Amino acid sequence: MAEKTKGMGRGLAAILAAAPAATQTEDLRELPVELIGANPFQPRRQFDEESLLALADSIRARGVIQPVLVRPVPGGRYELVAGERRWRAAQIAELETIPAIIRPHDDAASLEVALIENMAREDLNPVDEARACAGLVEELGLTREEVGLRIGRSRVAVSNLIRLLDLPDEALELLESRELSEGHGRALLLVSDNSLRRSLARQAVAQRWSVRELESRARAAEDSAARPSRPGRGGEARTDHPDRQAAIEQIADALGSAFGADVSVRASARGYTAQIGFATLDEALELARRLGR
Repeated sequence: MAEKTKGMGRGLAAILAAAPAATQTEDLRELPVELIGANPFQPRRQFDEESLLALADSIRARGVIQPVLVRPVPGGRYELVAGERRWRAAQIAELETIPAIIRPHDDAASLEVALIENMAREDLNPVDEARACAGLVEELGLTREEVGLRIGRSRVAVSNLIRLLDLPDEALELLESRELSEGHGRALLLVSDNSLRRSLARQAVAQRWSVRELESRARAAEDSAARPSRPGRGGEARTDHPDRQAAIEQIADALGSAFGADVSVRASARGYTAQIGFATLDEALELARRLGR
């Protein structure tokens, strides 16, 4: 749990603010750039400087074509809900005003809009995506299935994203910088020890391992750490045959999609054993109700 808190940073609970009394009107106007503040629910933590400079050049030449979306906050100011890249580029271009749609949003709606807008761009790094999904689940009470429906992913995919936050900070930083991919991050989770995760993450970057290569080494490292007194032939740790491992992954994906739950699969002498995991009691009861119909 401590590692997950690190991954989440401050956490949404620390930045939730009371929204002003909402009106039901929506307004399009030119707002002073200096009166607009960043969205504390913004999933994106990193903005590419080069692309911002290019966007600023475009804004100088043609202006801001698509308005940003803001909500009013106390003190006569506004908070971004969507369009932070345009707002940042407008500041670089030294614009005094920017076209903005003013729309009341509560905190939950603000987070959802920011999440969906950014994930639709398909350029969030995996850690930003994971933090955003975790925020919707842990702070706003959405189920992982509901999050998946909002962003067009399966419940299993959302669960796999959130699990990335269990990785140590050093590995998360490599995912944020895109030196490692989401697939690499999932491979690191095959190892339970954080020191091994850090070591494997550094080696994967230095030696440019593919996801499959990292998966293989992670399984070997975990097998060796878990059963040091039971080496295989030749004194080496036993690893699953690639075909068997592929079958394990296929079974887990198929059952996970069918049940809408996390499923872990292990090979045994007599075949395969599947174990279903649930985040809450309600999720387990809901699956039981569906199966009983």
